[in-house]
Amino acid sequence: MKPNTIRLSIFMLVIFGMHAILVLGRGTGRGTRVGFYSTTCPQVESIVKSAVQARFDTDPTVAPGLLRMHFHDCFVRGCDGSILLEGSNTERTAIPNSNLRGFDVIQNAKTQLEAKCPGVVSCADILALATRDSIVLSGGPSWAVPTGRRDGRVSLQSEVGANIPGPTESVAEQKRKFSVKGLNIQDLVVLVGGHTIGTAGCAVITGRLFNFNGTAGASDPSINPSFLPTLQALCPQGGNPATRVPLDTGSVDKFDTSFFANLRNGKGVLQSDQVLWTDRSTRSFVQRFLTFRAFNPEFTKSMIKMSKIGVLTGLQGEIRKVCNTVN
Repeated sequence: MKPNTIRLSIFMLVIFGMHAILVLGRGTGRGTRVGFYSTTCPQVESIVKSAVQARFDTDPTVAPGLLRMHFHDCFVRGCDGSILLEGSNTERTAIPNSNLRGFDVIQNAKTQLEAKCPGVVSCADILALATRDSIVLSGGPSWAVPTGRRDGRVSLQSEVGANIPGPTESVAEQKRKFSVKGLNIQDLVVLVGGHTIGTAGCAVITGRLFNFNGTAGASDPSINPSFLPTLQALCPQGGNPATRVPLDTGSVDKFDTSFFANLRNGKGVLQSDQVLWTDRSTRSFVQRFLTFRAFNPEFTKSMIKMSKIGVLTGLQGEIRKVCNTVN
């Protein structure tokens, strides 16, 4: 074989190998690892933690805001920080994302990191780290967050509705949406368990209370009769649709397992949550996670698994200078 032919063959193999790495990296989490910034920006975790702590000290409700933001980011285009981009038709403008909170925390951390390690840490990684830190501050478990994600350049409002699970969806539809992301039934129940902190607007609840399945005056029979008047008082007919209702009655700001106990007792606030108890395929998981000992380790595993959905690594995407706009 001639030298030029050998060089060409080697070149083609290198190109093919790089292409394979890029293709495999998207969606598998390959290229992410714990300690990715240990030499390039060793202060990253302490800086992010400090930014989260400062915000949490004045407003603990930022914790469910960050958790929800991370979830919504990962379920649309993967965990690439596309949820952070601003614009007239970006993911942030879609109805399911209209009440997301915590963007200021991510940008605060990014500003500090750009001063220390310019062009090194992605916004997608900051969001993943900040979510973990907010859970810990709420009383939940900690875990080692794999990093090395890069930021996406595309964010489309039109892609949100088909990917984000809705508040009235059946277990079958929730399973489908989780399955296409590589998440199983246990992951579904575990991650919905994140509703142990946070609130929902009356706009997504009143249908269960006064007009269930389109029947005027009917309420969802899965709601505990003793709990129904409480929900109806919080979200009366003709009331303010923006009024917020705790998703975990009696424990809205504490990361614990009372959310699952509430489902068992017919006190789930969202229809999509309560069906996890009424459906046989998910009830056993709800029963299992009634204790911290069972729930915490599985929550950390599912969060790590979710955080690797569709990640950009290597030469993909970019490292944004600011989190709300592409470079």
